[in-house]
Amino acid sequence: MDTVINNHVKTTTYDKTTERLVAFAERASYDTLTPEVVHAVKLRVIDTFGSALGVFDNPTSVMARKVAERSHGDMPATVWGSTIKTTPENAAFANGVMTRLLDISDTYLGKSRGHPSDMNAGIIAVAESIHADGKSLINAITLAYDVYCSFCDAIDVNAKGWDQPVYGVLGCVLGVGKLLKLNHDQMANAVSLALAPNMALAQARRGHLSNWKGCAGANASRNAVFAALLAQDGFTGPQAVFEGDGGLWQVIGQHDWPLPETKHLITETHLKCLPICYHGQASVFAALELRGQFALEDIDEIMVDTYGASLMMMGNEPSRWAPATRETADHSMPYVVASALMDGAVTDASFSDARLADRALNALMAKVKVRRDERLNAAYPEGAPGRVTVRTRSGTTHAKEVIYPLGHYKNPLNDKQVADKFHEMTAARLPEASRKASLDMLGQLERIADVATVIQKLSV
Repeated sequence: MDTVINNHVKTTTYDKTTERLVAFAERASYDTLTPEVVHAVKLRVIDTFGSALGVFDNPTSVMARKVAERSHGDMPATVWGSTIKTTPENAAFANGVMTRLLDISDTYLGKSRGHPSDMNAGIIAVAESIHADGKSLINAITLAYDVYCSFCDAIDVNAKGWDQPVYGVLGCVLGVGKLLKLNHDQMANAVSLALAPNMALAQARRGHLSNWKGCAGANASRNAVFAALLAQDGFTGPQAVFEGDGGLWQVIGQHDWPLPETKHLITETHLKCLPICYHGQASVFAALELRGQFALEDIDEIMVDTYGASLMMMGNEPSRWAPATRETADHSMPYVVASALMDGAVTDASFSDARLADRALNALMAKVKVRRDERLNAAYPEGAPGRVTVRTRSGTTHAKEVIYPLGHYKNPLNDKQVADKFHEMTAARLPEASRKASLDMLGQLERIADVATVIQKLSV
């Protein structure tokens, strides 16, 4: 017998995890969000746009725009920073690629970790294409972050050989489905159509890193948009994508996945100040504070003490002492700490071909050792600590430890700092008037009647 859920006839039974996710999405409502959560969403949307437009001219960004330009449809969405109109899924990819390329977008740390703002490109593309209002966008992003971050808290898919886009494709498809007002069956099928075809391999973040490292999350966002649109048009997916034979739990093991009921996890995500892997932020800040206390030529050894996940991502294999690409260098603890000590800053320019080949920098990098410290490891993931100890040839030592790097939700960037980052990142692409107008609109996103009007301010 059919049952009625939210005025829609439910005709199919899905596995329990799918049903829980769909019910969670159906309960999501802007009216339940606190001012703190709404403010957190707005800051992260500002940060997403800034991170993206900061690498508009990057060769990989150019390639992604070429992909987007090939497609047109009846639901146009904009490639940010341009007048290119494309399909929502290709806008999700192009904008998502830009968001991640500089490795300066937000981060969440749980049992596993990832960059939930990867989902924003897909959610914003759909919001623009259907002319959704700001409240609907804020609600969809909050929902997506809750799914993504709670999944990170519950299950380390990375340890099973899968990459963080597995989190992103599920969070994004629910956020997009909420915007599209999919009914119960459509939403369940969207979840299935997002997950079943789109498991991503962790190899994308191992060894010498390719430019796909910065594209993987964008691809998940694109796939989520495509899955939601398929479900809207009537496509169906496997009914037991989690719990059935060959489902996710059979692949990675059965897990309990509590969904957040009393708080929204977007408030516990971390914004970045430095364009490097999040696990190196504290150590670089520590190195910057030590700089000037000794002469570089007097350094005998640089010891970086950190936690296990940081060691695994940034200091556990030879490629991190011989980075040949920007993607490997910004995930190299020896490289970013040596750069901080040598240059007094770590910026996009730190990863140019000339800097990668710099002999003096490589010589200093060779003096860096990285090890796991049990006390610091116990402080993770609540904190993201790092300690740098420099020993000179005379035997003197200089040490600095940072537990919560600037931008961590326990040491957050304030509104002005987020706005300053936006201006700095977008100055080469947007005139000052457009930057100020964009910030004004994003600061009152909940009052915007049509998200497309915000995107127009970011198009030149």
